[in-house]
Amino acid sequence: MNKSELIDAIAKEADLSKAAADKALSAAVETIVKAVAKGDTVTLVGFGTFKSSKRAARTGRNPQTGKEIKIAATTVPRFTAGASFKSAVAGKKAKKK
Repeated sequence: MNKSELIDAIAKEADLSKAAADKALSAAVETIVKAVAKGDTVTLVGFGTFKSSKRAARTGRNPQTGKEIKIAATTVPRFTAGASFKSAVAGKKAKKK
């Protein structure tokens, strides 16, 4: 599913126009990106958690030459799926507490 197909599905499910669904989706994604870029964690209960994570510097290898190269430390985005999302993908019903 690409972005336009997702917008169509959101518009149909929420009974919105495609323009409104596009605006809502874009705003949600932009807000999540800004929050994670600041170092905040965004948790959508049942869906998952978006957060930033530090990756240490390491030594890699150029596959063409075999020569060792240094890979700098960086910060990367991480997503951890929530329990409901995991069970839906696995085809199981989510347990209610």
